[in-house]
Amino acid sequence: MKIYLKIVLSLFLISCIKNKEVTSFQNTVPKFKVHLDTVNLFDKQRIRIIPVAFYFPKTNQKIENQKVVVLSHGYSENRLGANKSYSFLTNNLASKGYFVVSIQHELPTDDLIPKTGIPQIVRRPFWERGTENILFVLNEIKKTKPELDYKHLVLIGHSNGGDISVLFAHKYPDLVDKIISLDNRRMELPRTNQPRIYTLRSSDQPADEGVLPTSEEQKKFGIRIIKLPNTIHNDMNDRGNNRQKKEINNYVMEFLND
Repeated sequence: MKIYLKIVLSLFLISCIKNKEVTSFQNTVPKFKVHLDTVNLFDKQRIRIIPVAFYFPKTNQKIENQKVVVLSHGYSENRLGANKSYSFLTNNLASKGYFVVSIQHELPTDDLIPKTGIPQIVRRPFWERGTENILFVLNEIKKTKPELDYKHLVLIGHSNGGDISVLFAHKYPDLVDKIISLDNRRMELPRTNQPRIYTLRSSDQPADEGVLPTSEEQKKFGIRIIKLPNTIHNDMNDRGNNRQKKEINNYVMEFLND
């Protein structure tokens, strides 16, 4: 009888392990195929075209409380298509059910960002323009997709796009639920509990003084700072290798589920 019970228990444990492995594997498999749509919105007030790429689940089923993620790309010297150079991230988010909005902040006709002077001063107008882009695009989407969950808006931005996202959160904190900065270096992160603040830091480019909160501020406001020891600043987009992309995706999903 004891031998029989041991055998039954062993089979039960093996079954649990197998089931756990299958569940873990299933969690890494995308839930939906991804649809990409692009459009050029026009802001009449500013007389400005805003190219936007939408990544969303390709499904006929209704996704309840579908959350919106707005992605802002890093500076690319006014090269069009920069908003589509984070496909590893946007596709992964859309496959998990998010509605992803990737905004092209720069146009070929725009002035280049100054390389001299105090960044917080000379680059401020470019960040301001980016925040206006985000606000305009959000208001346009609300007209056509009012069913999306705008109460839990997530902003993700890399480098200069991170600075834009952070400034937006400073200006419109009530509109943002979470900020995920991919190595923004110039605009100081909000010291606040809401919106929630997360940032992934590269191995090679430090932030300017005062951009990152102190250890005490991190604890006080629940701000999470993660150093990526094997990822440089310029590899935090589609140029990164598969291991780097996977690491970034894993952290982003962890932040979103926090």
